[in-house]
Amino acid sequence: MYRLVILLLSLLCLPVHAGLFNSHGYAQFGTLKYPASFTHFDWVNPDAPKGGTLRLMGLGTFDTLNPYPLKGTSPTATANFWQYGVSELNAPLMVGTGAYDPSGDEPASSYGLVAESIDYDSERSWVVFNLRREARFHDGKPITAADVAFSYRTLLRDGHPSYRTSLQEVARVDILNRQRIRFVFKRAGNPLLILRLGELPVLPQHYWNKRDIKATSFEPPLGSGPYRIVQVEPGRRLVFERVKNWWGKDLAVNRGKYNFDRVEVDFYRDNHVAFEAFKAGEFDIFLENQAKNWASGYNFPAVARGEVIRAEIPHRIPTQTQALFMNSRRAIFADRRVREAMGLMLDFEWANRTLFNAAYRRSESYFPNSEFSATGKPEGAEWLLLSPWREQLPPGTLTRPWQMPRTDGRGIPRETIRRALGLLAEAGWKPSGQGLRDARGRPLRFEILLVNPRLERILQPYRENLQRLGVQVGLRTVDRAQYKQRLDSFDFDMVLMTLPQTLSPGLEQWQYFHSSQANVRGSRNYAGIADPVVDAMLEQLLAATSREEQIVATRALDRVLLWQHYSIPNWYIDHHRLAYRNRLAMPGTPPYTLGLRAWWQKPTEKSSR
Repeated sequence: MYRLVILLLSLLCLPVHAGLFNSHGYAQFGTLKYPASFTHFDWVNPDAPKGGTLRLMGLGTFDTLNPYPLKGTSPTATANFWQYGVSELNAPLMVGTGAYDPSGDEPASSYGLVAESIDYDSERSWVVFNLRREARFHDGKPITAADVAFSYRTLLRDGHPSYRTSLQEVARVDILNRQRIRFVFKRAGNPLLILRLGELPVLPQHYWNKRDIKATSFEPPLGSGPYRIVQVEPGRRLVFERVKNWWGKDLAVNRGKYNFDRVEVDFYRDNHVAFEAFKAGEFDIFLENQAKNWASGYNFPAVARGEVIRAEIPHRIPTQTQALFMNSRRAIFADRRVREAMGLMLDFEWANRTLFNAAYRRSESYFPNSEFSATGKPEGAEWLLLSPWREQLPPGTLTRPWQMPRTDGRGIPRETIRRALGLLAEAGWKPSGQGLRDARGRPLRFEILLVNPRLERILQPYRENLQRLGVQVGLRTVDRAQYKQRLDSFDFDMVLMTLPQTLSPGLEQWQYFHSSQANVRGSRNYAGIADPVVDAMLEQLLAATSREEQIVATRALDRVLLWQHYSIPNWYIDHHRLAYRNRLAMPGTPPYTLGLRAWWQKPTEKSSR
């Protein structure tokens, strides 16, 4: 009878004992949308036919199939690869958050994959993952708690710095038995940590014990997911095949997904060449990120015949932060006034009208297209977070968000130029016959580091605006290997980068903005931010115990970052732009993911179950 009561309570996600919970999933705040008895997500087609081949393109190249260390560029590190739903990454404990298999219709919930269920206490001071007995690696060996513990310790010690950021709040790991593992936290009241631990990829200990996980390799690593790599042309091509009798194929979280028998990915180093290949029928889906091409590049016969479908799909995904980040480790950008002046000279309205066919909106936040953006005057809980720091905050922070300069789209107004020159003069940069100079006669000079040569056309007008002030600016485009090396070692003055944002911000923002990450090789704190106010807002964000507290802390963080001018926000869109072959079919359009992993081939073509 007792076991029956426990089972019934767990099905309802109710406490097993006072303050203790057992559940098939986990919601950071509130309750799960789907009960333990759910059979599939609402937005998928559970009866999608299996079979066929999906042909995709990768942008750039890869020099390893090992996705875990800092060294090398794996396929998952190339643009848009995460969208495709295939990777060399091992299956995680839970899905719904993170990049492996994001939720389509919930902002901060996850459901068991390798883990069948979890136990946790009301204080969120520990979590137990109960593993599925049927979970297997591709060689047939079971996934055990020892593999989970090995994964945690290995990634913490030898993995990419992003893993260390996600796992740093764990105090202890206990293997309770072959199927149960407990993580004890350094402090209670950290509901986000359970989500991040659920994203932990489970590595096969017996495989990696014989290999160096820090090394690059073109040997397909032993996986546990729905696909395995069966063909590799280094840097150029990957072929995945659906794993027959995959242990997870009938789970509710996977029904309607991973429908293609074969996925072929060809890598292109130039986006223009890739688009021409798409037009010629070389692959099936093109994710468009260039407004000019979207406006004028699709007048080719396959579109006219209806063989290629062009689609704009709205979404509610927090748009990634795209900006020009100034490296404040460099003396030239250590002064906030200089950084502010640089931002004044970016004429978004001109670029949007002239270069982008008016396709974009100006980013006025680090969290565009989301409820996390700072608005109006800080009030209530947000004011309480910021007011103790009023002496350290720039004037105006407690009155409004920083307002991006606007133009009529026909050039930078004179008053804006005068304002920029005034800020630079205050920072010690005075006009001379040879441009702006400091007291020692040194020129105001810096370089913008790029990896995509097509961005030169976009940034050349910005460069010219700065040259009008007397600033000497160079555009330097390098190959991807050199680009990654320079980013990892912070060897740049200014760089155009994107920072992915999630539906539940917290630990990623710690890596982007916290002072502890400013000098960690390979971290994504590109601006070198080391600000006690930013650190304090990040602490409040991680300590949030409700969605409301999370929103307040993120808005306060956004407000502080904007007023410190660590970056020059660019632009964004609030919908997916893509073209695809009409032999493909998609389910509904969920608000929080494009959902390519749930597409299928129309049954008019030969397919197999």
